[in-house]
Amino acid sequence: MKTVIQTINLNKTFGKDDLKVQALDDVSISIAEGEFTALVGPSGSGKTTLLNMIGGLDNPDSGDIILNNQKISELKKSEMTTFRQENIGFVFQAYNLIPVLSAYENAEFIMLLQGTPKKERKARVMKLLSDVGLKGKENNKPGQLSGGQQQRVAVARALAAKPAYILADEPTANLDSKSTTDLLDLMYQLNQEEHMTFVFATHDQRVIDRAKRVIYIDDGKIVKDEIR
Repeated sequence: MKTVIQTINLNKTFGKDDLKVQALDDVSISIAEGEFTALVGPSGSGKTTLLNMIGGLDNPDSGDIILNNQKISELKKSEMTTFRQENIGFVFQAYNLIPVLSAYENAEFIMLLQGTPKKERKARVMKLLSDVGLKGKENNKPGQLSGGQQQRVAVARALAAKPAYILADEPTANLDSKSTTDLLDLMYQLNQEEHMTFVFATHDQRVIDRAKRVIYIDDGKIVKDEIR
């Protein structure tokens, strides 16, 4: 299988002097195309820091991150922004939807930044919202949607640009059991049918049970790497 995500000896420290915290300690992992992987550990273990590094949202103190054969530390800030838009879909715990935009407009937003033609944007957004179970909710703003529905909009937005991989940070933390099951079913279906690569940062057992690979992190170190 083709390796699409690789980290090499990542180190990251936050704070100074006596308040220093080693968030990542010499972390090296390789993730192949099409994997459904969970980064697991208690709060403060380093899993979100690692996910943010992979997504280019934060930089390591030392070490390398290679995505699709591109060493992202070599990219300028503007180049990294473009690379993220074209390759990475993010799903956050807090949804991060734009409150004044409709579900349709939120899902469309990334394609506007990419300059995708209007006809193509409309066809893809309508299909995505239908796929995530939001047909008929296209004009609803986030405040008019439940938490599970807002997270589905966030998933549609993440998928809009046809990214190489999806990075999801505690995507089920604010969802009830049914919404969580539905969301994980959708993500697993996309993983199986479209061979999308998913990486979750989570401590939700429901996500862990679905993962095909679980990487356990504690005190910034990889303590176990389990393939199922």
